[in-house]
Amino acid sequence: MPRQSDEQKNIVRSVMHDFKHGELESSSGDTVKSRKQAIAIALHEAGASNQESPAANSRNLLRTRQAGDRQPTRAQLYEEAKRKGINGRSRMSKTELSRALSR
Repeated sequence: MPRQSDEQKNIVRSVMHDFKHGELESSSGDTVKSRKQAIAIALHEAGASNQESPAANSRNLLRTRQAGDRQPTRAQLYEEAKRKGINGRSRMSKTELSRALSR
């Protein structure tokens, strides 16, 4: 199996970080609780899955790159919530802020 690029490693690291903090969701919107499922999602998003063709892996990596450019940070979401006057924003996670702002 080919080695992962630094970009792919960073994507896997980011997804696993989200899993560790309870922020990783499956496609149905449920919180991921299984470490194996989190690893499968991370490899899928990084385009490094051994269960998919090289073409599908390339598409997945491209989609992740494009999505990464559009996702706001928690700090950006917090500032927007502050402007809108949402109560309890300081204790909210990134996911909760996103939901409160209905994104």
